[in-house]
Amino acid sequence: MNELPVVLSAVLPVLLIAVAGVALRKLDWLTEEADHSLLRVTINLLVPAFIFDKVLGNPALHRTENLFLPPLVGFVTVALGIGASWLALRLAGLGRDATGRTFAFSSGLYNYGYVPLPLAISLFNRETVGVLIVHNLGTEIAFWLLGTIVFAHAANEPLWKKILSPPLIAIVATLTLNFTGLAPHIPEFVKITAHMLGACAIPMGLVLIGAMIADHLAEFHSEQGWRVMATSCLLRLGVIPLLFLLLAKLLPCSVELKRVIMLQAAMPSAVFAILAARHFGGDGPTALRVVIATSAVSFVTIPLWIRAGMKWLGL
Repeated sequence: MNELPVVLSAVLPVLLIAVAGVALRKLDWLTEEADHSLLRVTINLLVPAFIFDKVLGNPALHRTENLFLPPLVGFVTVALGIGASWLALRLAGLGRDATGRTFAFSSGLYNYGYVPLPLAISLFNRETVGVLIVHNLGTEIAFWLLGTIVFAHAANEPLWKKILSPPLIAIVATLTLNFTGLAPHIPEFVKITAHMLGACAIPMGLVLIGAMIADHLAEFHSEQGWRVMATSCLLRLGVIPLLFLLLAKLLPCSVELKRVIMLQAAMPSAVFAILAARHFGGDGPTALRVVIATSAVSFVTIPLWIRAGMKWLGL
């Protein structure tokens, strides 16, 4: 199988939808005032519907190994990435101030949703998508917990409120329906409704991310921070993927989880790192440099890492 066309067919629509978000902001068709309400609709309704659609009755999630290990792996891989980036602060020419902490967090936090989900759907099957969603529970917890620790900044709300979000509730509720045997009894019209709403989750999220990137472009100066961008690419797209693939090789886990780890190994930095920098009191331009640099280079490295990972892991 030639993965390059499949990878490009999955990644290019993601890029184009985000670019559409940038254009909508520049044309003032999507205003900053609308961001808050649309983001709440996406997180509180569309994403839970997507989770319900993909997790309900998913046969891969009837196996215990796919329930407890994936979230743990999600948490550990984020911690591993942030730790490796923290050790590379000197290489990036940074100290342990807000700029250095932002670099470590942004380089260590991979894009665990908007890019790997379409790739998992295109490359693999529904079982792998379900495991990826449960895996992302661990990354979500790591996002808030490690973000608070790295930035040593008290959030406006208690941490448990951030973690106990509608997507998490949707995961727990849907898994409960699976294990209690109630999933087959869910009315078909409910499943169809969840499917239709869930289909909007990724496009809406990408449009909003594009709009937010447009807001930050004025803070991005390409003549500055080349060392930061080069180091983040070396880490996020070079060193850290090797660590992830080694973990997938050695870990006694399901094929679905190995696929998930392989996909996450190839990912660039998460766009939400830009939002995290703003929320936790970090340095926005540094987060933007890391995200843009790794995202741009990842169009070359994603197909290479997926092909290498599939071959080495026997997938």
